[in-house]
Amino acid sequence: MRTERFLRQTYQYQYAFVGMGQHSLTNLYPVLHYLGVPLKYICVTSGRKAKLIEQKYPSVKVTTSLNEILKDEAIKGVFVSASPSAHFSIASQVLKSGKSLFIEKPPCQTLEELDTLIALQQQHGSPVAMVGLQKRYAPAVQLLKQRLRKERLISYDLHYLTGAYPEGDALLDLYIHSLDLVCFLFGKSEILAIQQVAQHSFILMLQHPHVVGTLELSTAYTWTTAEESLKVCTHSGAYSLSQMEELTFTPTSSSVFGIPMEKLRPRHETNEVLYQRNNFTPILANNQVYTQGYYSEIEAFISKVENGKAEVATGLMSVRSTYELLQALHFTRKLSFGRNNDISTSKH
Repeated sequence: MRTERFLRQTYQYQYAFVGMGQHSLTNLYPVLHYLGVPLKYICVTSGRKAKLIEQKYPSVKVTTSLNEILKDEAIKGVFVSASPSAHFSIASQVLKSGKSLFIEKPPCQTLEELDTLIALQQQHGSPVAMVGLQKRYAPAVQLLKQRLRKERLISYDLHYLTGAYPEGDALLDLYIHSLDLVCFLFGKSEILAIQQVAQHSFILMLQHPHVVGTLELSTAYTWTTAEESLKVCTHSGAYSLSQMEELTFTPTSSSVFGIPMEKLRPRHETNEVLYQRNNFTPILANNQVYTQGYYSEIEAFISKVENGKAEVATGLMSVRSTYELLQALHFTRKLSFGRNNDISTSKH
């Protein structure tokens, strides 16, 4: 029954993809292929790469002209995953054409450019304009958000720790995920304090409507044992999210007249596993492309374009709070570069 239900899921529109880098090949194209999305065009700037794509994907038309795609009325949606510096220009052209847009992060470089994209969508009536911040669609994040709605929050602590990142801007390419995640889970934030350590790390303290949190964002560690973790403290207990692959809950110990019972009568800690990727069974739900949110974000975009029924969690307006945080961090980094010392502090 599941197989037949999947096979009946077909699409009436055609789509195009702009860009073919390692991220696209690893995380996005496999999902499009699995879903059977009718991909008519692949657009790249390199003529040499275009010839190679023609040999690899003979059923898809390869072009180096974005205008060719935008003039084709059969194309209803355009996926964009190119060089981050080119995203704003490409996204602007797609929105002006009135076609639906899926733009990989970062969609643009500044808050001002994001506001321009929002205005273009409203002006030209693009049905869907969605940013590829896939962690919002990760099953563990969706479950955590659902659980937190019923909790009284106290604080949170987030760590995003990787190795050196010389190939791009860590703020826009890497840290945007963590900043967007806390905005998604806890709402709009006010920056209480920012400290930059050298050129590779930020320590942040954020105030949200109902919680205060701290973040360490750093490329001073290692890619071999990179860490992405979030701990949320509530009145009923603590939630721990690790690598988008495991979500656990540890309830708070009971107390009598303010005295913790665990001090009077030691107990074994109860650790409830709410979500965990099963590495043994190789099915879709246990694939990292699914647990990291790539599958669900693309499925949501296609469903929204096809019938308008899906809920899009990463519309352009929804990431504005994220870009406000990015803007403050850019300002702090600019201040630190103008000084001789390695540590700078700024309050907003």
